[in-house]
Amino acid sequence: MSEVVPGGVPFSTGVAAESLDAWASLLREQAPCGETAAALDDLKGEWLSPRGRVDALAVVERHLGWLQAKQVELLALISDHAEASAPSADVPAVGADIDAVFLGEWDCAVEEVACALKLANSTAAQRLETARLLTGRHPATLGLLADGGISYQQARIVAEQCAVLAVDVAGEVERALVERMPQQAAGQTRAAVRRQVHRVDPEGAEARHQERVRERKLLSYPQEDGMALFGAVLPAQRAAVMEQVVEAYAVGYGDDGRTLDQKRADALYDLVVEPRTGALESGGGAAAVVHVTVPLDVLMGVDDGPGELKGYGPVTASQVRELAFADGTVWRRLLVQPASGLLVKTDPLTYKPTAETARHVIARDQYCAFPSCRMPARRCDLDHVRAFDHARPERGGPTTPENLQPLCRRHHRLKTHHPGWRVARDPHTGAAVWTAPTGHTYINTPPPVHRE
Repeated sequence: MSEVVPGGVPFSTGVAAESLDAWASLLREQAPCGETAAALDDLKGEWLSPRGRVDALAVVERHLGWLQAKQVELLALISDHAEASAPSADVPAVGADIDAVFLGEWDCAVEEVACALKLANSTAAQRLETARLLTGRHPATLGLLADGGISYQQARIVAEQCAVLAVDVAGEVERALVERMPQQAAGQTRAAVRRQVHRVDPEGAEARHQERVRERKLLSYPQEDGMALFGAVLPAQRAAVMEQVVEAYAVGYGDDGRTLDQKRADALYDLVVEPRTGALESGGGAAAVVHVTVPLDVLMGVDDGPGELKGYGPVTASQVRELAFADGTVWRRLLVQPASGLLVKTDPLTYKPTAETARHVIARDQYCAFPSCRMPARRCDLDHVRAFDHARPERGGPTTPENLQPLCRRHHRLKTHHPGWRVARDPHTGAAVWTAPTGHTYINTPPPVHRE
């Protein structure tokens, strides 16, 4: 027995494993629909090769997006019905539609959705609001979700981050990002949306930041096994300074058997409860370094666009100026390509990068070069994309920014020691193309260091 899907390719349930792999690959390239959904049951995991299983996994994920888009549309209709059917009186009118009364005047849409989907009321309310925003303000994003091009998490990020903007401005943000989202992981989409929101609405970003500053507070939550989470909600640039001070203090402990995470936690306690400034003053720890990238016109007050705080993302002009003009701040000029925002410079051929080269790569790439990783570059190893030849350096990969990329320890080991993973970097665009053992390729493009 054979069936035909929209792509026009016949499929037999008795097909060989090779053909089943090809079937999974074909489905991966097709927009989800009822016909393709009906074929999912034919993708038997035990009959597929490792490559075919990855394709099948992507097919299922695309169909999840398609189904979630349908759920979004239904939630939006439920929300619209609740608003449109709200009676004007406190008492239901004679002959009134009781369902409309419950969904409207008494705002039972949240409860209805919560019960139907077995969700908490707050989660149901969030889904209803996300659905309202996506259908009313972001049709292109919803279309990508329906086509399986992005995840629901990415669509939710767009809706929530742009909710503070006027409808036309939110549409401008969406238009700037919609072509890139299918190639992004959710964390990259979040960073890109935040950056674009800052770009199109610098005054609003500053006002929202000042409001959040007024809401700063300490947090303390109990955790299991006699532990507690302690921290603070405070301006990002101050958190960055605190993080670096704690890091520097932790380094001052030396090699005493504790992990770095343990040292950081202990350093925070010692700095707050048992301050001992002698370690830092005597050179026992490294100086605290906070990296922020800002266009010159913003720095000088000509423009109020955002800057980029390493490890956090876009911050308002006032925040970067606070850091830039603080005592002890060191300014370094970075030259970038106007079109791509990539840094342009080269350094000598030595195995260990110079401090200037390391700063260059960290400032350029900002995060681990593996597509799904958001480890800050300053915590990564600087890896040679093309291997360095210790015996004949002139014949191996050079120690230049074009041939260096930050990789967290896990992905450094993956690239170096796993026989199936390979990576190539385009020196013109900065895009790192990773090839998996299954033959699939994944692209990671570093974010620009200048305002988009």
